Amino acid sequence: MAVFRDDDRALAAARLKINEEFKKNKHETSEENIEKMIKMGSDVEIVLRNAVMQMEHVGEKRLLLRPREDLLLDNVPYCDQPRTKS
Repeated sequence: MAVFRDDDRALAAARLKINEEFKKNKHETSEENIEKMIKMGSDVEIVLRNAVMQMEHVGEKRLLLRPREDLLLDNVPYCDQPRTKS
């Protein structure tokens, strides 16, 4: 998962949680409940991809932000005048 790139501890924790949830629900037969769980997993993935940024400790009281390319947005200049329609 690109969200936790090079973070072995976070990757291991995520893998463990995913495996726990699959084991806990392996006997689920209700199609509705299975669809809800799949939706929950997809929603979690979206939140992780859109809201989580990696930071790395690089010294005392210093962090290095490592944003993924897909999180970066183009800088839009501020304009306090309303746009005119052409």
